[in-house]
Amino acid sequence: MSNTIHGGQAIVDSLKLHGVSRTFVVPGESYLSVLDGLYNADIQTVVCRHEAACTYMADAHGKFTGQPGIAMVTRGPGAAQAYTGIHTAWQDGVPMILFVGLIPIADRERESFQEFDPKQWFSSQCKRVFVLDEVSRASEIVAKAFHAALEGRPGPVVVGLPEDIIQQEFHGQLHPVIPIAEGCVAEAPLNTVIAALAQAEKPLIFAGGQNWTPQASAQLTQFAEDNRIPVIHDWRASDRVAFDSPAHAGYLGYGRSDECAALIETADVLLTIGTVLGDVASDGYKLRQSFDKPNYIVNLDTSLRGHSGSVTDHIVASPKAFVQAISQTSVVGAASRTAWFDYCHEQQRKDCAFPESAASGNTTTDVTDQSYASMTQVIQSLTELLPKDAVYSFGAGNHCLWAQRYLPTHVFPSQLSTRNGAMGYSLPAGIVAALESPERLSVVVTGDGEFMMNEAELSTSIRYQAPVLIVLMDNQQFGTIRQHQEAHYPNRVSGTQLQNPDFAALAKAFGAHGIQVANNKDIKSSVEQAMAVVTQERKTVLLHVLTDPDELMP
Repeated sequence: MSNTIHGGQAIVDSLKLHGVSRTFVVPGESYLSVLDGLYNADIQTVVCRHEAACTYMADAHGKFTGQPGIAMVTRGPGAAQAYTGIHTAWQDGVPMILFVGLIPIADRERESFQEFDPKQWFSSQCKRVFVLDEVSRASEIVAKAFHAALEGRPGPVVVGLPEDIIQQEFHGQLHPVIPIAEGCVAEAPLNTVIAALAQAEKPLIFAGGQNWTPQASAQLTQFAEDNRIPVIHDWRASDRVAFDSPAHAGYLGYGRSDECAALIETADVLLTIGTVLGDVASDGYKLRQSFDKPNYIVNLDTSLRGHSGSVTDHIVASPKAFVQAISQTSVVGAASRTAWFDYCHEQQRKDCAFPESAASGNTTTDVTDQSYASMTQVIQSLTELLPKDAVYSFGAGNHCLWAQRYLPTHVFPSQLSTRNGAMGYSLPAGIVAALESPERLSVVVTGDGEFMMNEAELSTSIRYQAPVLIVLMDNQQFGTIRQHQEAHYPNRVSGTQLQNPDFAALAKAFGAHGIQVANNKDIKSSVEQAMAVVTQERKTVLLHVLTDPDELMP
């Protein structure tokens, strides 16, 4: 390697060595050397409009590809605004690396411009915090950051880059990629799990987390179908088994049906793959908390962070490794589990079926009402036109309930969302899906409150030719909080109401296509028009759906 490159170039060259093809940035003078290194690199630099959106995109990239998403921001305020994305990746266990420009070393502890301590700020919400104090270690730290983000339970890593260090000349070789262990599925524990499933009358698989692939998803589906073992999904992870598979038993978490919650309580053996039974999935540590039913857990995290309830056995392996191993086996007595298997899928089928009143137009919002449109009818009309490999993204808010419940996930990955309730995630995540898989339709379901937290990323969608179909539910309020208010303080709505712009006009101002839907009779034609524009013209479309403020749930 030439000994005339600077530290910023060494970092970029190391990113390329690790297979990075895209990075998400909000530029800053503190890391100009890295931006200079990206100038001629075969890495797309996606310039975002806000640091939170930048890290959301990196998180979505980690979820969608399984490889660390790369975000770059500047010191002080830039790092502060990126924190939300770090927390999102931390709670979801998503591989991500955030590079943060820092003040020169000589300026430390002098209250210099935008000074902060990255280790104090980030150490509680990420796996490692590195600060590059020697330019000779630039490539080494990149390699260690990738390893830390991917090993065990994946998660975010922060790398601090002092401005003066990355300007210095880099001498030496690039550090090679550090291999990631997938865990080992030994014969004895695998046989124990198989025997437990065979002896069970009502076994259940609980699937979620990271370290999945399309192949692992297909293998799990085939194994579950062949052996008549239903699969219930973790919250915001409903794409491990296909929506219409007879093995699909629904999902746990916010918005789940009572029938799905009952399944995990009723199951006499629970096999958890890739995730843990945490706060949300267990309804606040209430479901499956008894210690008299066996729970087998497959997870690379040796600490099982976040798990509640008993642990009968813990197999330290990734979903990829475990599913590959178990798919080569069979569980005796499949026929004896048919009734249970069919019952579980029937609960999911009932829950995701549209009500007959939606199809007929007989909803609480009358078909002649010129003020509001039914969100249920919009989603139903959309599902009739969707390709089977569509990708869905949604962030936080009651609008997510329609997406989680009704949008069909047929392949992995096809659902991008957050489990920490972070708002503003939906559009940045949808852009990532459009960039990574332009041949697939990226559908963004969002609300007025959630969308306005990162609406500026419409310009990112347009600039980088990443067309998305945005379904925006406009009820002029923070609906989830309004719902909690009504439950705890009835008829005392306070601090949750919003004044919104004409979102269709706003979309047009950014260069997208905007369509407003103000009543039910226009839903079908509006959805058809939106689908035609996004698929044929390859243009971002925003479907502005004016809904009744009292329509808080499907």
